[in-house]
Amino acid sequence: MIGVLLVDDHKLIRTGIKLILDQTADIRVLGEASSGEEAVERARALKPQIILMDVSMPGIGGLEATRKLAMSLPDAKVIVVSAQTAEPFPMKLMEAGASGYITKDAAEDEIVTAIRRVHAGERYISAEIARSLALQAVNRSAGSPFDQLSQREMQVMIMATKGHSVQDISDRLHLSPKTVSTYRSRLFEKLGVGNDVELTRLALRYGVIEEEAGGTGAS
Repeated sequence: MIGVLLVDDHKLIRTGIKLILDQTADIRVLGEASSGEEAVERARALKPQIILMDVSMPGIGGLEATRKLAMSLPDAKVIVVSAQTAEPFPMKLMEAGASGYITKDAAEDEIVTAIRRVHAGERYISAEIARSLALQAVNRSAGSPFDQLSQREMQVMIMATKGHSVQDISDRLHLSPKTVSTYRSRLFEKLGVGNDVELTRLALRYGVIEEEAGGTGAS
């Protein structure tokens, strides 16, 4: 039996995936989580073999949660299930330790196939994500400016666009405020922006974050 942890901040999505997995004989949903912090906590308690991880969530989000889980629970394999298909997300998540990456519009049988293959020790990347990674490798010069950010800079960037203060980012990522400020300065310099508003606009332009209904931010 393959034990699975579902991680997504939308209950409707978790419920839909659970309904799919409950129909299989060899997969069992052990629990659910709605944030990156909760994902790490629940995974440590439940010890799932597979973690289905969303990217854009409250708090530290899927990128940092994947990195933490890869370090603390290497036997638990993360499969990203996200609407974020454009770079730099697929590459950053795979570098952080994810073993698979599929889109939220994947067919029911693809989700099950991904879980079984990753549990068997393989990697699984959906066709759309594979094309994105291949195109980036072929033509890096035309890629997103966010490709040049490190994993940590990427995480700080995501949290900054969500309105988190330096102190809040410091507390959630367990970094000193000075270190967070250094990451912010570096990513601002790399991206050629001067403040969080310019950063958010650039992230929206390249599809790194999505505009929320009634405002600007990640979803």
